[in-house]
Amino acid sequence: MIDETKEQESVGEQDTANAPEDLGNVETITEEGGEAEAEALRLELEETRDQLMRVAAEFENYKKRMEREKSKMLKYAGENILRELLTTVDNLDRALEQGAAAAGDEAKKLEAMLHGLELTQRGLVATLERFGVEPLKAVDMTFNPDEHDAMTMEASDTVPANHVLREYAKGYRFKDRVLRHAQVVVSSGPGKEP
Repeated sequence: MIDETKEQESVGEQDTANAPEDLGNVETITEEGGEAEAEALRLELEETRDQLMRVAAEFENYKKRMEREKSKMLKYAGENILRELLTTVDNLDRALEQGAAAAGDEAKKLEAMLHGLELTQRGLVATLERFGVEPLKAVDMTFNPDEHDAMTMEASDTVPANHVLREYAKGYRFKDRVLRHAQVVVSSGPGKEP
């Protein structure tokens, strides 16, 4: 314990031995090399300021570029689905051409046109499914105001009350959101008119 105290005292004596004896010497050393040191610090400050300005300019350019890219992505967000829908338009055009060009009686023309429309409708549904759009089930399901819009109510002996009797227009879901509510007729139960 005594050795440690002596060691600490000798370290303290060494520190004071290296220090200038009076503050006057420190001031004269600073005055002599101070201008050169101040100039070096000014140059370093200017260099740091220049680097900071460059980084700030680069960041502003980056922000502007990201905004342009975001704007461009939003502007053309539906491009892929629209490109896919063009095939459906082509199929409708072909169906109409075949119906008009079909030789023979009107029944054959109508049959050819209906067949073309069925193929086109299947292709359109497949395109929508590829992009995450799927029809909502409504008929015979319990009425759900989050997915269905009730247009009217009708009595039904076969469909229980508060269940969907018919659809006027299908509802669709896009991924996890309802894209369009199904427009439905809701059963009021057996023999009950609303």
